[in-house]
Amino acid sequence: MSTAAMRERYLQDSISTASPAKLLVMLYDRLVLDLVQAEEALAGGDKVAAGPPLMHAQEIILELRSTLDMDVWEGAQGLADLYGFLLTELIDANVKGDAGKVATSRQILEPLRDAWREAALTVGASAGAR
Repeated sequence: MSTAAMRERYLQDSISTASPAKLLVMLYDRLVLDLVQAEEALAGGDKVAAGPPLMHAQEIILELRSTLDMDVWEGAQGLADLYGFLLTELIDANVKGDAGKVATSRQILEPLRDAWREAALTVGASAGAR
């Protein structure tokens, strides 16, 4: 098995065995990575290279928004509205080649990612204590 195939299998196994909390953190990690890559490309004047990570970031935000259960948490509507705002900003950033909008979106998302990571660790620790 080639190194690339082994890496792909490892990634697939990691995803298929991850808890829902860990999957959420993985999505946020990839979202932030996409924004960093797009921001760097736009800062360098390369709109073409910024397109794929911006499109992928938009897909992740759509997935996050569509999987929100609005009946479980009263703050879900606010988070859905934030996802809608971020989606609009990233579309606009892609159309206009605006690295600033990408940077602002990333600055909004990084604390959310960190909060979800902390929550996942807390849930994981409490589950392990049982």
